[in-house]
Amino acid sequence: MKIWTSEHIFNHPWETVATAAWRKYPNPMNPGVIGTDVIERQVVDGVLHTHRIVTSKWGFPRWAQALIGSAKVCYASERSEVNPTARHMILKTINLTFCRYIAVNETVKYVPHPTNPDQTLLKQEAVVTVQGVPLTDYMEDLLTNRISLNAGKGRQAMEWVIDKLDTEVKDLATSAVKSTDEILNQTKKSLDGITSSAKKSMDDISSKAKKSLDDIQNLRPNQSIPKL
Repeated sequence: MKIWTSEHIFNHPWETVATAAWRKYPNPMNPGVIGTDVIERQVVDGVLHTHRIVTSKWGFPRWAQALIGSAKVCYASERSEVNPTARHMILKTINLTFCRYIAVNETVKYVPHPTNPDQTLLKQEAVVTVQGVPLTDYMEDLLTNRISLNAGKGRQAMEWVIDKLDTEVKDLATSAVKSTDEILNQTKKSLDGITSSAKKSMDDISSKAKKSLDDIQNLRPNQSIPKL
């Protein structure tokens, strides 16, 4: 059995990192993870509980495939809890494929940094156990090294997702400002149109009134004003 642990600090608040964690896959840094499917989701006492199946490609070398078999895609079960009040997110994952020979239990925690509320502390732990095949220690080392490599790529992926979220927020803000400007411009055009129409109507009324007065003043003395 091999135990691997790691810690990392994100220079982003917990809410941002937790949101990015949900949108982590797919990403260009971890192409081995094909996708995730939500099996169950419920809220209990304000805590979000989610069960997902993670689909990925492990890509074992041929000698390892000869020992444990091969599979085009591999599956893992992920159970997570998100407590927005306590600002705590934990994900626990265990492999379903090759479980007869390999057990990889991974735990990931996202919590606020204890001294800086604008930062998030990531804690990772993986327990790797290989049994029932030759070269047990070697395979455990292989899996542990791969987990460490993927963890580094995963942190890069989180930053990539956070940048993507920031871009989406900026685009949304720009779109909102543009929409507001368009509404204001359209309102101004409408008001200008109404004002112009009203002014034209007033000018027409004034012109007709003046013409009527001129007609009255031009009447001959022996002409009478027609009755309405």
